[in-house]
Amino acid sequence: MLLIYTHKITPRFSYTMKHIFTRILGIEVTFTTKVEDFIKHSGPKITYTKQPLQNEFFIRSNDLLFEQGINDLQITVSNWDGIPCFFTAGERSTIPFDIFSASFYLLSRYEEYLPHVKDMHGRFPPKESLAYQNGFLQQPVVDMWAFSLLEKLIERFPDIEYKKRTYSHTSVVDVTTSHGFAHRGFVRSLAGILLDLVSFKLRRVGRRIGVWFNPKKDPFDNYGHLINLHKKFAVKSMFFFQFASYSTYDKNVSPNNNKFKFLIKSIADYSTVALSASYSSFEDISLLKNEKKRLSEVINRDVYSSRMRYNRVDIPNTYRNLVDAEFTDDYTMGYTHEIGFRAGTCTPFYFYDINLELQQPIRVHSFAFHDYALVSMASKEEISEKIRALYQRVKSVNGGFTSVFSIELLGGDKAKDWKDLYEKVLNEYHV
Repeated sequence: MLLIYTHKITPRFSYTMKHIFTRILGIEVTFTTKVEDFIKHSGPKITYTKQPLQNEFFIRSNDLLFEQGINDLQITVSNWDGIPCFFTAGERSTIPFDIFSASFYLLSRYEEYLPHVKDMHGRFPPKESLAYQNGFLQQPVVDMWAFSLLEKLIERFPDIEYKKRTYSHTSVVDVTTSHGFAHRGFVRSLAGILLDLVSFKLRRVGRRIGVWFNPKKDPFDNYGHLINLHKKFAVKSMFFFQFASYSTYDKNVSPNNNKFKFLIKSIADYSTVALSASYSSFEDISLLKNEKKRLSEVINRDVYSSRMRYNRVDIPNTYRNLVDAEFTDDYTMGYTHEIGFRAGTCTPFYFYDINLELQQPIRVHSFAFHDYALVSMASKEEISEKIRALYQRVKSVNGGFTSVFSIELLGGDKAKDWKDLYEKVLNEYHV
């Protein structure tokens, strides 16, 4: 049991300590504000406050975990044994920066509460983030800090007990459009072929007509192939289906289509099925609940996990809505067009609502990359190199490597390249 002495136990303090020690390092931890209890404790212990008591393991605290609300913080990024860090703690501190405040800053998405200009879909731009601006977006620094801290603790307390965790890979398949041409009804199909003719996309016209006569030739219908790959490499997989009515940004097959429902049921026999929430439900909690309920009725089991359309997250409202809709897990935390760790971690974490100063009962799973972030890369070699680097960093801390592939790219104009990449990722990074 690790004892941490501090001058004040706050919700932020408890939240951060439990994530670092319990979830990442597997160390049992308890807290005290009484000096006498700290001195009497014979096991491993840390002082986390402004001044050390004696010559103990001491980390000088920043004020962040003892404040309330949002302040405009001045942050300078420095370096700790090759890892970027911030909130410098001074020479007397065993760790040269406040690892706990820095971790809270990233996990809570503190910077997303600060004034910023959102993009056209209401998203926080990655280039506004501290991690992007300082070149550490592609490193799960919270986990890296934690394991470096563990090394220091073992040096001081060789008998400290901790549980080793194991690396895992979760393959997320985002199905916002289940079929390219099939099962769309006469009016939508006719409108599509006319639009292709006007745009001189004659190849698409031919493919559309072919699918009319044989829906199984739909280019997006790769589900059997994907499931076989998941079985072959024993990878945990999740299919996020959109179950929404047609709108400007939601163009899936009608949720009333029986063949679409059959597809979902068949996949639910082999993989976890979850909800890819529609664009329209982003600020409509009743619509979000309805989509969840209808998908649940199709697979005859509860739906607990979500992904938001276009990776839209409005902190903290999105997570409040998901909690209200009784989701327990969300897989939206990441950037569509930048690879890396939006919250600085590859460990699932509970969302901390700064405005309410409490931990919300929803677990956030950060993804390492979305396939759309790879589209602009120059070559297959560059793509492979970037994914390998992400994997190696996650593997080094035995974290969770979550990849997101879209059914549109797996069945699009360069489908073979994307399917080859998908198989390569499953093959090389499942262990």
